Amino acid sequence: MTATRLLESDVVHAGPAPRRTTIGVRIGAGAGAVTVGGGAPVAVQSMTNTDTADMEGTVRQVAALARAGSEIVRITVDRDEAARATPHIKERLLRMGVNVPLVGDFHYIGHKLLADHPACAEALDKYRINPGNVGFKEKKDRQFAAIVELAIRHGKAVRIGANWGSLDQELLTSLMDENSASARPLDARAVTREALVRSALWSAEKAQEIGLAKDRIVLSAKVSAVQDLIAVYRMMNARGDYALHLGLTEAGMGSKGVVASSAAMGVLLQEGIGDTIRVSLTPEPGGDRTLEVKVAQELLQTMGFRTFVPLVAACPGCGRTTSTVFQELARDIQTWISTSMPEWRRAYPGVESLNVAVMGCIVNGPGESKHADIGISLPGTGETPAAPVFIDGRKAMTLRGAGIAAEFKALVSDYIERRYGAGERPAAQ
Repeated sequence: MTATRLLESDVVHAGPAPRRTTIGVRIGAGAGAVTVGGGAPVAVQSMTNTDTADMEGTVRQVAALARAGSEIVRITVDRDEAARATPHIKERLLRMGVNVPLVGDFHYIGHKLLADHPACAEALDKYRINPGNVGFKEKKDRQFAAIVELAIRHGKAVRIGANWGSLDQELLTSLMDENSASARPLDARAVTREALVRSALWSAEKAQEIGLAKDRIVLSAKVSAVQDLIAVYRMMNARGDYALHLGLTEAGMGSKGVVASSAAMGVLLQEGIGDTIRVSLTPEPGGDRTLEVKVAQELLQTMGFRTFVPLVAACPGCGRTTSTVFQELARDIQTWISTSMPEWRRAYPGVESLNVAVMGCIVNGPGESKHADIGISLPGTGETPAAPVFIDGRKAMTLRGAGIAAEFKALVSDYIERRYGAGERPAAQ
């Protein structure tokens, strides 16, 4: 075989496109403030599904979401009881040490609720307005302006969030009529995408005309289909420099919601588009709301944009790994890392960048373990019952016997202490 010289032009450079340049928007105050856009890290946010009038339930869920890593949390403010509860929710969270920015989600009567409940208007850190249902006919512009003026008065940011399911029908009808008269009409879906983008951008321009600064505006245009989301945000990206909130609305339940959200937002993030994300998962009945936060973090971390928790690379299993030992160890290690992270994050700055490998046989096990910071290669079916451990790319020792899991966790703890700082070491559990 004749060797060929590798040329620079032959190399495909890995990595995302440069981040889109946007106007940074500061949300919140003090230590809990978050900047969206302006080159800041892509922020993770989520939304409660409690009745906001239920103060205790809402406080518990906001705190759980924040502790899971949600950097911004949105709550529904749909009636007087919810508006009255909002400042008390904020106060209780602050007493608990949870200083996460709160966003009020307003539809239909937001202008009235904010005017009637100034304590709510002050407690919230951002208002979310949907231009498709802020008001109808002659009331629409007046009620939109009222919310914007209240945001200016209270010094709050605003997300102008157009939505496929509640699009401004007057605008859509106008564009459909214009399209029908065109010599080369587009399909209805393309016209709807255009209407969605125009609704968000026109509303942002109106807000600026009223007096809201551009660095107080975040835009979104939510749809429920992957290709539509990609198309809409590419259009938004090409037409302005507003900070953008990404999210696939009504993404769905379980793996469907995870895959659809990851596929859509992954493409856009790779293209440098998006300043904050929310994964809108439908939880199982009684399910854990924080799952959507974990998925958002994992999306950003696996794509290399941010680090939140140590990564555990684990073998998927095959005919060589009929034993479940490596699966049980991988699960045990992942659970142990997740539960240890709050303490580790305080004691060992940078520990979230740790890579751990738990592999199941001799084929790829040693190689993958060498690529990790610390890894273990368990024996596969018919292999010698020994588990070599690799630390920083070198074989450090071989573990044998029934205590492999506990021994390996102790080694991980030792590694973390040596690499990320001295102090009292969290005990392996």
